[in-house]
Amino acid sequence: MPTKKKAKTKKKARTDRKKDFGEMTAKQVMQKMVQSAHLKTKGDVIASLMIEGFGAVPVVDAKDRLLGIVSEHDLLAALDDGHKLGAVTAADIMTYNPYSIHPETILPTLIHVFRASDLIRVPVVDAKDKLVGIIARRDVLRAYLAAGRA
Repeated sequence: MPTKKKAKTKKKARTDRKKDFGEMTAKQVMQKMVQSAHLKTKGDVIASLMIEGFGAVPVVDAKDRLLGIVSEHDLLAALDDGHKLGAVTAADIMTYNPYSIHPETILPTLIHVFRASDLIRVPVVDAKDKLVGIIARRDVLRAYLAAGRA
């Protein structure tokens, strides 16, 4: 009587290896759900978005291409200049053509960008300048700790 051979099952090798921080990209750690505004978005609406999310709100056109960014600093400057936030728009107070990075940017490069600037967060855009994410200093630090580099 023929006997059935047990099928050999290959055990998957455990890949618990931590990611190499030096090779990690912005795409791996960026926030993909980004609240954005348009040129005509009022300052008070932008302030509400900041309170619920990030301390800077990218400003995009109808095709989600990055036009500018409004920071907490920009809103405070408008208030300091005597403006009511409901009376100013993103176009009035935003920083035009803000610094941005591509998803393929490696984190060590981004660290240099953060150190050389006063930026706290940077929009991430694709090759057509479409907003695809945002990355903050804390995201980089979180990735560093998760990679076991402490």
